[in-house]
Amino acid sequence: MLKQVRVRFAPSPTGPLHIGGVRTALFNYLFAKKNNGVFYLRIEDTDQNRFVSGAEAYIVEALEWLGIAPSETVGKNEKFGPYRQSERKEIYKQYADQLINSGWAYYAFDTAEALDLHRKQHEADGKTFIYNWHNREKLDTSLVISKEETDKRISAGEDYVIRFKTPVNETLHLQDIIRGDIKFETNLLDDKVLFKSDGMPTYHLANIVDDHLMETSHVIRGEEWLPSMPLHSLLYKAFGWEAPEFAHLPLILKPVGNGKLSKRDGDKMGFPVFPLEWKTEGGISSGYREKGFFPEAVVNFLALLGWNDGTEQEIFTLEELCEKFDLNRVHKAGAKFDPEKNKWFNHHYLQEQSDESLTKAFAPILVEKGIATSLDVLKIVSLIKERANFVSEFWELSDYFFVAPTSYDEKASKNWKEETPNLMQQLISVLENIGDFNSINIETIVKDWMNKNEIGMGKVMQPFRLSLVGALKGPHLFDIIEVIGKEETIKRLEKAIASL
Repeated sequence: MLKQVRVRFAPSPTGPLHIGGVRTALFNYLFAKKNNGVFYLRIEDTDQNRFVSGAEAYIVEALEWLGIAPSETVGKNEKFGPYRQSERKEIYKQYADQLINSGWAYYAFDTAEALDLHRKQHEADGKTFIYNWHNREKLDTSLVISKEETDKRISAGEDYVIRFKTPVNETLHLQDIIRGDIKFETNLLDDKVLFKSDGMPTYHLANIVDDHLMETSHVIRGEEWLPSMPLHSLLYKAFGWEAPEFAHLPLILKPVGNGKLSKRDGDKMGFPVFPLEWKTEGGISSGYREKGFFPEAVVNFLALLGWNDGTEQEIFTLEELCEKFDLNRVHKAGAKFDPEKNKWFNHHYLQEQSDESLTKAFAPILVEKGIATSLDVLKIVSLIKERANFVSEFWELSDYFFVAPTSYDEKASKNWKEETPNLMQQLISVLENIGDFNSINIETIVKDWMNKNEIGMGKVMQPFRLSLVGALKGPHLFDIIEVIGKEETIKRLEKAIASL
């Protein structure tokens, strides 16, 4: 019988969730949905020194906002709970002891000072100190002292760690879904610490034990975890457990230059690298939600960072992504982060929103600007939205609807010629006599007047727009006129005649 697909996102609550972490969560979610599996969230908080208050709630809120909430997590369908590692710490000691008893691990009593001295001596000789097969029997370990002596020192409360005993002279051939066959030489690996004397496991032990106990079928994680793959595979072997399948995702790279996109890059370059805003005493780091991105846009552009479906398609709903996602189509090479492309995605999803929901989103901006209006804001939104990437741009694109221009674009003012005031005065007379003041009717009557009098389009339309808007910008002119109404249109023309 095929094992059920169970995948996890296992962040540490040490701060806000970086966009790279979000992409990892998304790929796990898509893989689970594609394979009718389970996507669960485990909080890896064994490093209490780095724990940041509020980070766990932030992670949960971010996944919910993006529409990729886990099926199981803290307080939700806890089939394999607890889902916080700090609440599982009683579990890990027995597994560390199991490795000691089977000869796959040993106690090490070296003090921090002693290890520091070894490092300095190696540096002086131009070497790098690695704690592994070639020196573990020369150091202060249970491999060289008797069991009685070891037990006595532990009973006396002496500090120790439990280290993994990496096999000697082995070549590991490990399979990665994305990278294929990867080779590791065990002699180049260090004997990692698995358990500390404070009763807490390190990431490596807790991660393996939890993945096994929570029946994880696939470990889909960032490329930065590749160096841990040999240790993790050896731990499965040491316990006699079946290892999950591994897939290491490519890095998300900086938009310019080389290297991985870091948490600091966003604020430095002016775009968010966090899904939600994060506040600290040191300031505020911007978030995609607060910057006005739609969750659908964030999911869409993240999905295409390192994956495609083999076609030219760029716009995908979450449902389509779940249907089409395939780990075999994830690239090995890093994916460059493109903030401009992100805006392009958001522009697309903004156009997909209903005018009603966009009008609702625009309302607080009008309140903030002190605008109380009887104008048809829904209509205004429908006219300007195609020029916007974000709702926050609506005011700049529509301010002239609500407030008559107080100044006129200098460059555009060159269209105001000697005969213009006379033409605008004639135009006012034409407008005053229009009964049904709707866009199509106004346009028909004004253009008839120009044709009858053989007046060139440019002579009227550009000064007309300048009078109403203050610049040569905005949607279809007659739509603007319909919205602001006859009285306001004439008032603005009269003001332009007097000012220009």
